[in-house]
Amino acid sequence: MIRPLADDYSGDADDKALVARAKEGDADAIAALVERHQPWIYNIARRMLYRPADAEDATQEILIKVVTKLSTFEDRSSFRTWLYRIVVNHVLNVKRVQRAEPLTFTRYAAALERTPDLDLPDPAALPDTELLIDEARIGCTSGLLLCLSEEQRLIYILGGIFGVGDVVGAELLETSRDNYRQKLARARNDLHHFMHGQCGLVNSANPCRCRRKTLGFIRLGYIDPDKLIFATDRTAHVREVAEERLDALVQLDADYAAIFRDHPFHQSPDFVGAVKNLLQQRSVRTIVEGE
Repeated sequence: MIRPLADDYSGDADDKALVARAKEGDADAIAALVERHQPWIYNIARRMLYRPADAEDATQEILIKVVTKLSTFEDRSSFRTWLYRIVVNHVLNVKRVQRAEPLTFTRYAAALERTPDLDLPDPAALPDTELLIDEARIGCTSGLLLCLSEEQRLIYILGGIFGVGDVVGAELLETSRDNYRQKLARARNDLHHFMHGQCGLVNSANPCRCRRKTLGFIRLGYIDPDKLIFATDRTAHVREVAEERLDALVQLDADYAAIFRDHPFHQSPDFVGAVKNLLQQRSVRTIVEGE
């Protein structure tokens, strides 16, 4: 799998070659571009939006934007930067159903407090107990990201989870390297401060334990044992496909980031068919080929 957000990404030449072919009307080249980048687009959207269906919609919308704007891409630029700026702008501005009250760390803590601590039944009565605990752990920590503002959340996803350094991060957010580092530090502090006071995964003195909350999450409807959305497709972990940055290894907050890097790198739905269907429309082909 390519690592397009790494400092040493070497796939830009291949990307540009595919773009050149796509501009000449080669649908297979467009399909290849989609296949290369859809896993990363989807995993960014998944962490920004939480719900798989919302992430799928956002990913498809982003890919449609990319395909219909290919004719505007200039070869002297970095395709990686051009593409992921579209991703960044879309996920920051995507319209979502508004909650009656915005989610905050205070409200999140209160919700955890209201969730009873319960012993799980015998595995014979509740199959796949460990998978359910995984669902609770990943779902709960993924939900924590929603307590950050959209910009903080995106910067933490890029820098804290996917290991995007200040050079690439600053390019994607069109800001200075120093500003990117400062915003990442504030997002880390806000998230990790809450986790240190609440989460038993990082502070053994905290009472909140995934195993003790799992049955409560099920009874409150946060987890559907028959329809898991986080723990079902763990073909890889984020830490296996994303860059492990040296600065993250030496900082005191490394244990916190490790929790999120242990989340699944979700298998992306295949959007190639949808893009090919789109290209069957003559008006779209004309836009792609810049005629």
